[in-house]
Amino acid sequence: MRSSARWPVRAVIAAAAVAAALPFAAMAQSPADPARATREAAGAPLEIRLWPDGAPGSEDWSIAETVTTSPSGDRVIANVSDPTLTVYLPDPAIATGAAAIIAPGGALRALAIDNEGTKVAEWLNSRGIAGFVLKYRTRQQEAATGRGGPPAGRGGAAAGPAGGAGRGAGPGAGPRQEIVIVNANANPAPDDAALTEVLEFAVADARAAMRLVRANAADWRVDPARVGIIGFSAGGGVAVGATLGERSDGTPDFLVSVYGPSLQDVIVPADAPPLFVAVGATHFNVTSGCLALFSVWRAAGKPAEIHVYDGVSAGFGMSQRGLPVDGWIERLHEWLVARELTTAI
Repeated sequence: MRSSARWPVRAVIAAAAVAAALPFAAMAQSPADPARATREAAGAPLEIRLWPDGAPGSEDWSIAETVTTSPSGDRVIANVSDPTLTVYLPDPAIATGAAAIIAPGGALRALAIDNEGTKVAEWLNSRGIAGFVLKYRTRQQEAATGRGGPPAGRGGAAAGPAGGAGRGAGPGAGPRQEIVIVNANANPAPDDAALTEVLEFAVADARAAMRLVRANAADWRVDPARVGIIGFSAGGGVAVGATLGERSDGTPDFLVSVYGPSLQDVIVPADAPPLFVAVGATHFNVTSGCLALFSVWRAAGKPAEIHVYDGVSAGFGMSQRGLPVDGWIERLHEWLVARELTTAI
């Protein structure tokens, strides 16, 4: 039986098992999230481990994953070492075959899993698009003020990729200066070896997620030629990273960056997918980074569209501000329809 947002499969399973057979084998509840049992009782969606034998390169990571909740009730996850993909499928009666992997942001230190993940997937489902929320690996942190620094951009001081600091920022550094962007690389902390490694791991997770969706396309009623990626903040950098390089079954068919500039040098692939960008006009470093990404895509002759929202800084996700930016996801859907990546319902 196919799962959907209305009739979810209540299990956490290994990725290999999805491709192999049904029914799915359930795993034990993670101690990192005491609320998981409650969500499962309410009918939580299917969550799949991307690396059932352990994520390569981070096998020795030992700091426990943590889940905190914001005053608005949105969850934020940190210390991810066992990446997963959570499946949100639309009602089969309205499914269009389009699909998107969703990479939340959090400066590679945390993941805004609800405001930039589950809420996006649920909105896409209402338009007949399958959504897959990617919980990719993040930098290990012993405590909020300990090794690795705070989860920037989600309630803490901005620090690191897509967070706004780095490259000379710090006590006594004077007024912040926007970084000089070369080759569309807007990484504010390019010399941070730990974050560079985490970015590589996160990109590998995104590509593994893309392969997993395509491997299960028939069962999930997804067209394997219409599977894209939507990345927020640092998750946008992950999405760009998954798009660069030689095309494979881990490459997206469309790229969406929501205030998520590239965190590495960009050489636009010859077969680059269409690009959609949404960003606030005054988001420190990030606005310029997103404009640079759009510019290199257009310079390479590839389809690209950008929406820069006046009076908006920092991340907005699925929050409502009473401003035109509230409609960014509607503009995204219009773009997907115009490019024949989905159909209007």
